[in-house]
Amino acid sequence: MDTPVFSGGTLNQTLSKARIIGAQRRYALVLAMAVALLLAACGGGTNGDTQLIDQNEQNGDLAPDFLISMFQGQDVVGGQDINFHDLTGEKPIVLNFWAGLCPPCRAEMPDLQEFSNEYEDRALLLGIDLGQFTGLGNLEDAQELLNDLGVSYPAGYTEDDQVIRNYKVLGMPTTVFINADGTIHDKWTGALTRSTLEEKTDEMLAR
Repeated sequence: MDTPVFSGGTLNQTLSKARIIGAQRRYALVLAMAVALLLAACGGGTNGDTQLIDQNEQNGDLAPDFLISMFQGQDVVGGQDINFHDLTGEKPIVLNFWAGLCPPCRAEMPDLQEFSNEYEDRALLLGIDLGQFTGLGNLEDAQELLNDLGVSYPAGYTEDDQVIRNYKVLGMPTTVFINADGTIHDKWTGALTRSTLEEKTDEMLAR
């Protein structure tokens, strides 16, 4: 029996096109939701912790590797351009994704600095600017924010746009707590207070 033919081609071709369109619409919806969450997080309040979304599904997974270029802290991490996995294996890492034009990122940085001052011998705090991928500033904005606040802990950026997907970053700032063995201990979306930073880091140190 002949395959029915529609104006756009055979039935199979029409169904294939429909599946593609459906997949594209689903992807667009997911992307729109992610952007909405990102903007909501960055436009949210700055009083205390704001864990906007539960992202603990990656707990126990190996933290994805990516290339980092440093703004500052080269002496701490051992170079200007480094692979993230080269930093694992010695002590826990608090990986903070931020952006230069993100108000909650700015709000939490003083607490991050105080935390780093106290924990620098036991854990590594590393800030990674994602402004160029989120529409929340460029590299100059990021460096200006660091300078304005007198931030001295290690901070850099990446040209790898897959970091957002690999780490499931759905809001800014996002902080990933990574055990010394390189596995993800916990993740927090939204601004953090020093007390929560210390609590999560102490959990890793107690392992």
